[in-house]
Amino acid sequence: MRIYIIIPAHNEAQFIGQTLQSLIQQTKLPDKIMVADDHSTDDTSKIVQSFMAGNPYIELVRNISEGTHLPGSKVINAFYRAYDKIDEQYDIICKFDADLLFPSNYLEKMESHFLSSDKTGICGGFCSVYEKGNWIIENLTGKDHVRGALKAYRKECFLEIGKLKPAMGWDTVDELLAQYHGWQIKTDPGLLVKHLKPTGINYNQSSKYKQGEAFYRLHYGFILTGIASAKLAYKKKEAAFLVNSLRGYYKAKNEKQPFLVSEEEGRFIRHLRWKNIRKKLFS
Repeated sequence: MRIYIIIPAHNEAQFIGQTLQSLIQQTKLPDKIMVADDHSTDDTSKIVQSFMAGNPYIELVRNISEGTHLPGSKVINAFYRAYDKIDEQYDIICKFDADLLFPSNYLEKMESHFLSSDKTGICGGFCSVYEKGNWIIENLTGKDHVRGALKAYRKECFLEIGKLKPAMGWDTVDELLAQYHGWQIKTDPGLLVKHLKPTGINYNQSSKYKQGEAFYRLHYGFILTGIASAKLAYKKKEAAFLVNSLRGYYKAKNEKQPFLVSEEEGRFIRHLRWKNIRKKLFS
């Protein structure tokens, strides 16, 4: 299968070289790596260019945007800057972060999962973080979810879900819509990817309501938003997160922000969420 990788990068000079080195040492090499340098002010582009010399499948695209980091829209806009320049000959399209260290068999294992079932639409391993001398799984989401840092999509699924939404929550809505269209999500707990920079380290005050806004735009409703926000607040160990998320939900509701999914898709999403909650409560 032909694998294309897109890596949005903003001021990632500290890590991008390690990420690219881990990708050019894969047992199955990617057919294309596109790095979208999103308005970096450091040496990100120079480092990418140093890898391009001996690896013709690596390309650099520069994107000019605001320097402010807002979760969701900024990274996906940079993703599209690169995506718009690739051909359509890929079988798997990956959106990877620029601060990851992949095990050498990562792409080979991803390919095997896609080949083993034509129903697999999205696939990925798990991020691990360094704590107290050990690499442990980054415990922010469930084991049935592929983190936005290392998404891999079958082409047919990627196109059917309408690609990626340039908004907070894009890496949740993609999986929900994939399931709406009958695709399956495959996670591999045996593939641990080292996440060199903690999630959310660049988030700022202007982004604190974004999670609640995303829940509203996904048609969650208030009760589901409360449950999901409380779960994330517990995992992040931040009580303020719950309050800010609920404020964000009402902010989006009062502003009548546009939904990311249709009403029919929203009903499916709520049904799926409640089904999963009941499963966890009574299993």
